[in-house]
Amino acid sequence: MTDAKPHKSIWMWLKEVAFTQEYIDVDGIRTRVATAGDRSKPAVLLLHGTGGHWEAYAPTIGALAEEYFVIAPDMVGNGFSTKPKVPYTTHFYLEHALGVLDHFGVEKASVFGMSLGAWVAARFGLEQPDRTEKLVLMSPAGLLARADNMARIKRQRTAAVTNPDWDTIKAMFDHLIADEDNKIDDIIALRQSIYRLPETLETIDSMLTLQEEEVRRANLLSEEEWRSIQAPTLVVVASKDVDEYMSTAHQILGFIPNSEPLMMPNVAHWPCFEDPEVFNPAALAFLAKEA
Repeated sequence: MTDAKPHKSIWMWLKEVAFTQEYIDVDGIRTRVATAGDRSKPAVLLLHGTGGHWEAYAPTIGALAEEYFVIAPDMVGNGFSTKPKVPYTTHFYLEHALGVLDHFGVEKASVFGMSLGAWVAARFGLEQPDRTEKLVLMSPAGLLARADNMARIKRQRTAAVTNPDWDTIKAMFDHLIADEDNKIDDIIALRQSIYRLPETLETIDSMLTLQEEEVRRANLLSEEEWRSIQAPTLVVVASKDVDEYMSTAHQILGFIPNSEPLMMPNVAHWPCFEDPEVFNPAALAFLAKEA
């Protein structure tokens, strides 16, 4: 008799990880954050994507915590953190990320980013070079402003927040996660509980600020700015991702002077979530390299 498929759950990744979830105050923003690892070790900051939460990194936190102090917040306006009614620009996200590091007394960190998080991580590296150790950019945004992609994101996220039933939330993950088996109930239920919060509906326009063409273009990093990022950078190229993000990944590999690719052919928009067996050792090897 063969064993059934292994049960996939956030807790199967975290069951042996010593971590803490808490709420901290960051300039008046009640911020949900998970931390793991020895606080005396080099820090790693993990930034999720639009409308996300720290659990997108659940498969990676334990591996990183063996050698690093891991900080994974729900970014301002996202997850279960406070959702102010202001435009959520990359500058606003960056200030919050810096406040999170300041709270833990971290002067310098390697920054991982996924989608929106990669955009913010790139701005972090550009504007805060003295506080940036290395960058890991997955499904990076921040170079292009394609109307069809912005319209799709606005349509899907607005529908999910307006009518947060199970099927609508699950459909939102069709472009985020390639393998149906990886669209696990935990992650859908978490997103559903966030989108059912009254304040999520009240601030959906703020969360989608960067999907407005004028605002998005004002926040994009120019080719010159991408070329000015000096931190060693690992760029993940996910072959099943939306074209805009694959194109961005390939282009910024040519711009960032000290960059290298990680090719992941079997994943979409959440590489570290879908294939931690490939991502985790590659990320650890990259972090361990001498600059």
